[in-house]
Amino acid sequence: MTQAINRTFRIGGDIEVNRLGYGAMRLTGQPGNFGPYEDWDGGVALLREAADAGVNLFDSARAYGPLTADRIVGEALAEHDVVLATKGGVDKSAPGHITVDGSRDTLLRQIDEALVNLRRDRIDLFQLHRVDPETPIETSVAALEEARADGRIAHIGLSNVSRDELDRALGIAPIASVQNRFNMDETGDDGLVDYTAQKGIAFIPYGPLGANPMQRGARLAPREALAWLLRRSPNIIAIPGTTSVGHMRENMTAWDLV
Repeated sequence: MTQAINRTFRIGGDIEVNRLGYGAMRLTGQPGNFGPYEDWDGGVALLREAADAGVNLFDSARAYGPLTADRIVGEALAEHDVVLATKGGVDKSAPGHITVDGSRDTLLRQIDEALVNLRRDRIDLFQLHRVDPETPIETSVAALEEARADGRIAHIGLSNVSRDELDRALGIAPIASVQNRFNMDETGDDGLVDYTAQKGIAFIPYGPLGANPMQRGARLAPREALAWLLRRSPNIIAIPGTTSVGHMRENMTAWDLV
């Protein structure tokens, strides 16, 4: 008998989410994910449709826009019982131009701004977007632990990290998630997927569909690529992004292939 695959995962051991979430990066200005999404009302409607379809984890970041993805997610979902995740430590001044700052004061200020933009009293999951080469990861995680201790965030996550960096962070505070690039064609973090699974840490792959999933000749259709991730490990939470309600609903049918 084939073992049933879990459809949910408990982030941090206590926040249960469906393993098919939604990534909000594309609800920004184009090109370069810079500026506000041009069809703001349509984006709000899409996010609410996703919540109604059963998506209950929405992933954003300060750098998306910057700030505007958090704002559209907050406007759309302020009254919805869903889990909101965002990231900090990275700012964007223009398309392709980013600044990394993982210092204590910057992270705590960005958490306060994210609370306003997401319209929440507490952020369910706040992730360090990148490790700052000028700031030890221990210092950045200590700042996030300060915010967790005072109730501004519920759980700490890391993005774009190695196993060594994860281990160093774990020496400072509980880590609930890792968000690295991972898909069927880009499996450099295969070992990290298994390592996080052993530790009960969510692995939230960005780029879940690969580099050019909609191009003719792509290795897998989007829902097949998502099904592969869902089968790969029980701690994987896929967060495909889209600007189309139809594509969002099609992505949800990945469960039919698992």
